[in-house]
Amino acid sequence: MVKLPEPPPVAALRGVGPSVATLRAGTRLWRIYFRGGSFPAGWNRLRYYGPISSARFDHHLDSPGVHDRGILYAATGNDAIATCVAEVFQDTHLVDTGRNDPWLAAFALVEDIALLDLGGKWPTEAGASANINSGPRPRCRRWSRAIYAAYPGLVGLYYASSMNANQPAIALYERASKALPSVPVFNRSLSDAPLLIPLKNIATGLGYDLI
Repeated sequence: MVKLPEPPPVAALRGVGPSVATLRAGTRLWRIYFRGGSFPAGWNRLRYYGPISSARFDHHLDSPGVHDRGILYAATGNDAIATCVAEVFQDTHLVDTGRNDPWLAAFALVEDIALLDLGGKWPTEAGASANINSGPRPRCRRWSRAIYAAYPGLVGLYYASSMNANQPAIALYERASKALPSVPVFNRSLSDAPLLIPLKNIATGLGYDLI
């Protein structure tokens, strides 16, 4: 049996009621973003280029390029910074504080947002499985596109980080743009001296290295 089947037709998916996770205004989200590299970003800037192979829930159309669909990955909860580190540097297990100029940012939502909760029973009810949180990325992206089409009232996904003990992670579609603030509550380079010891502790706890 396939651990993560292909998504059903959108019409069939619409027949499955969504399980909604609501994040209230004021909820703090954290993210690591890169000011350099192939996809330079800002702390509240969604990425409209995609899909990219390393991203699990990009809902852009199949051909990589700039689309009218944007996405922003973040984390929330008491262990959000560790989740960001685990997710962003998972392919190398090396927290490189210099390459592509990574920054750590936090911001508070200015509106309530409704997300599809992938951490409960919905994946099974929809014909997927909990492996939607950790399965093959191309197939997860196809699920994200189907979810985006089936539930126009939802603005993203609330999922379990497979890299940090199922801690809450977030993928925001461009539908969530107006819930993003104009000013962050935290925004510093990973190479800033005050961050190095906390980052080293987080990296060690994850089994990652830090340079």
